[in-house]
Amino acid sequence: MSNGNIESQKIVELCESKGFLAKKLFTVKTYSAGNLDEVLANVEEHLKFQVELERKGIMFAAGPVFTEDGEEWDGEGLVIIRAASLEEADRIMASDPMHSSGARLYKIRPWLLNEGSLTVRISYSDGKREII
Repeated sequence: MSNGNIESQKIVELCESKGFLAKKLFTVKTYSAGNLDEVLANVEEHLKFQVELERKGIMFAAGPVFTEDGEEWDGEGLVIIRAASLEEADRIMASDPMHSSGARLYKIRPWLLNEGSLTVRISYSDGKREII
C-alpha cells in the first residue's frame, strides 16, 4: 500500500467501478482579502453574478461559511461549480465581481461528488417548496 498520493484518475475509476455517481465538479473556497467593508460593497454585484451562474447551469451550490461556532461571518464562502477544466473554473471565478475587485481571494480544487441525496418536497395546493 502506498503512503503517498494516489492519482486522481484511479480514484475516479474506482468510484465508477463501484457504481458511484463520480460527478466531476470544482469547489471554490472564497475568503476576504482583509477588508470586510470591501466585501460588503461588492455583495450586490456578486449575488447577481452568482444568480447568472445558476441560470446558466454552472452553479451547483454556493453560500457563506460561518465561523466554527456559527456565530459570525468573516467573509468566507463556498462555491461549487460545473466546469470542463480547472482553467475554465478559474476563468469563471476570476470574473466574479467579488474577486475581480480584489475584495475576496479564492482557491479552486477539483471535487468528485459520489454520495448523498437531494430531496425536494413541493406542495401543490400552496406552491410551497422545501429542500430536505
